[in-house]
Amino acid sequence: MSAEIPNVDEVMSITDPGEKNRENHLWGDRLMVGLSNVVAWLFPLLMVGIVTQVFIRKAGYNQAWLDDAQWWMYGFAMLCGFGYAITTESHVRVDILHQSYSPRKKSRIEVLAHGWLLLPFLALMTDILLHYAFASIKAGEGSDSPNGLHMLYLLKSSLPILFMAAIVASWSAMVRHLKVLRRASLLGMIIGAFPFVWFVVQRLVHYSLWWFHRLTNSELNPRRITREPVFDYTVMIALAVTLLLLLVAFLRSRSAQKD
Repeated sequence: MSAEIPNVDEVMSITDPGEKNRENHLWGDRLMVGLSNVVAWLFPLLMVGIVTQVFIRKAGYNQAWLDDAQWWMYGFAMLCGFGYAITTESHVRVDILHQSYSPRKKSRIEVLAHGWLLLPFLALMTDILLHYAFASIKAGEGSDSPNGLHMLYLLKSSLPILFMAAIVASWSAMVRHLKVLRRASLLGMIIGAFPFVWFVVQRLVHYSLWWFHRLTNSELNPRRITREPVFDYTVMIALAVTLLLLLVAFLRSRSAQKD
């Protein structure tokens, strides 16, 4: 009895996880897959760098810049792979129970996991890493070795960018699973990612107030701006704005249903 020949889609889903479930991918999913396919070429370069360093080190010609380049390529590629794993669901997961759930139950879990757990963490890390990268750029941070790669701030500047890419990947994954449960309306997306939206609004309010004080009161020390009384209420202001957005989305949803 001849073995059944798998079709092209089945072969592609095995050899390229980015092609799995492609018909349901959103623009954010394709963006993450495209970016990852380009960044994946860093791994052959990384292997060449490692092998080259082994040979020249044996010959007594150690190159610190090549050591730095290996860390740069590995760190950048692995962080990009984080977002790729979210899009393709190829990350390590304990799915002993999850694999037996119905599609709707799986989608409820995924919406909660992405919208209420992962996205807030990614937003928090992006905010922290933006300050981290800015401090590195301002200091002109370089390598510890005299002949190393001396523009370390370029690598550190890529960190918030890659976490933003992961946010796009996680948001797209949440919306895809939301479509299984209901129409992915603005109301559903805000509810599905309420802590994330609240946090983003809070940071926007915080930075808007900071720059307002910075531009309107040049005599005020920038380090003391956040000690102004209004900054004690940014969380509540952001909550009010988020609830207002939720109300607007609800009214739009009701209007669309009537039409």
